[in-house]
Amino acid sequence: MPGSTQPIYDPSKTYADNFENGPFGEFDGPIPFHNKGRPMFEFLGTPVYSPFGIPAGPLINAKYVIAALAKGFDIVTYKTQRSVSFQVNPFPNILYVDIEGDLTLEKASHPLVGRATTSLKPEKLTITNSFAVPSRGPDFWVPDFKKTLPAVARGQMVIMSVQGTIQPGFSEDDYYDDFAVATKLAARAGAKAIELNLSCPNVAGESVICYSPEAVSEICRRAKKAAGPTPLLAKIGYYAPEQQGVLEAVVSEIRHYVDGIATINTIAAPVVDDHGGQALPGPNRLKSGLCGASIKWAGLEMVGRLVALREKLGHKYEIIGIGGVMTPADYHAYREAGADVVQSATGAMWNPDLAIDIKASLK
Repeated sequence: MPGSTQPIYDPSKTYADNFENGPFGEFDGPIPFHNKGRPMFEFLGTPVYSPFGIPAGPLINAKYVIAALAKGFDIVTYKTQRSVSFQVNPFPNILYVDIEGDLTLEKASHPLVGRATTSLKPEKLTITNSFAVPSRGPDFWVPDFKKTLPAVARGQMVIMSVQGTIQPGFSEDDYYDDFAVATKLAARAGAKAIELNLSCPNVAGESVICYSPEAVSEICRRAKKAAGPTPLLAKIGYYAPEQQGVLEAVVSEIRHYVDGIATINTIAAPVVDDHGGQALPGPNRLKSGLCGASIKWAGLEMVGRLVALREKLGHKYEIIGIGGVMTPADYHAYREAGADVVQSATGAMWNPDLAIDIKASLK
């Protein structure tokens, strides 16, 4: 473990242990941070104290969400959930991947070494995560999400992230409809905004749907109908330069249904152990998503491309920038690139005071 900071989600523990006994470190009974004055920013029409928070990923249940709000993260996302229960991938689910500089697409095309330890400082971390978007199903997560609502103070927001699930006998239409089913559950649970996870690369049989404009359009259209007046967000991944036409097609389609676009999730790469074997056990896990400091370039680039498309299309969707936000300087880089909101997963996991540090930098 780098430094002396215990991450809020402990990679050395199983998902079940983290779920039942976490969060850890400074998220375990945090000393509440109290916002002062009046909110000076706005997101989806809601005043917020800072356009900063944590994306879907580390906040795996209400305990984590409530702790994040108490630590001054003002726009946080409850980890992606499904309309059915779904098992987590085998342990381990997180490994450190020490990368020099940026994780370029060329680097990501070759095997990278994942280990249980690292000597890097928290702000330099890159990790691979492979969970498979587990869910205990709506019988658990709907009432659990409702527990977060009383903890939302003035100037804060909790987003609910959902996705569809391919089930036995499902047609393509059934899969698209399942996004709408999960969206309706989130709206009825009281979510003030709902994010459609169209970007997760970790689930065998559920391809990264954000690269299919027709599928994305259908999913967003059906989800918007299910969401009603609740604002809808789309979470997309990184599009290589040669996929610019695909990105423009996707944005052109979903701009009619969504109020915001979040980007990016991770960059996928093969991860091996020191002997060259598959590092994460089980089928379809040679490749997994990498996140942290080394993917900041990709998140910043995508924000810039979405800003350009927003101007070109004359639309008003909000942009949530994610990827490699480890320090206040990273936050400001995203804001300067045009992000309306910035979120940090890996950075916040190892620096629970990141929101407080960013707020201090705003003065």
